[in-house]
Amino acid sequence: MVTKNVRVNQQIRISPVRLIDSDGSQVGVVPLEEARQRAVELDLDLVEVAPTARPPVCRIMDYGKFKYRENKKAREAKKKQHVIQMKELKLRSKIDEHDLQFKLRHARKFLEKHDKVKITMVFRGREVVHKDLGERILKRVYDEVSDLAVQEGDIKMEGRNMILILTPKSLS
Repeated sequence: MVTKNVRVNQQIRISPVRLIDSDGSQVGVVPLEEARQRAVELDLDLVEVAPTARPPVCRIMDYGKFKYRENKKAREAKKKQHVIQMKELKLRSKIDEHDLQFKLRHARKFLEKHDKVKITMVFRGREVVHKDLGERILKRVYDEVSDLAVQEGDIKMEGRNMILILTPKSLS
């Protein structure tokens, strides 16, 4: 998963190396063969920790256990991250009160899960003449969820749709 290009045992070519023992203590600068010999005596691996340093830094450790711990850290970090999604709610300018409350509950739920919400007011046919009705409803929606969200940009028209984007306060 994470294992970078780490040189181990016979892959290490540059001699001498700065050696760190298995208990974490500095041994000093030693020839590569001596470092490999110490690792073999302890039944562990010689791992190049800092290849760009001069001389390179090598450590005596169990490479399998090291790889396992690195992968476990990467999995834990991946679990904790949250991918922000854009959720969309579609409304009409002639929406009934109960339907609006239903949509608002969904918007609140999405915002509490730290997702952005795109509210689209859809105009059909001659409804587009009454943009003020749609804008009034979108402003009301924002007022209802303003404790959880911040308006991202202005309300804008895209063809026959009026769009309002809400971002959770925790992200802004």
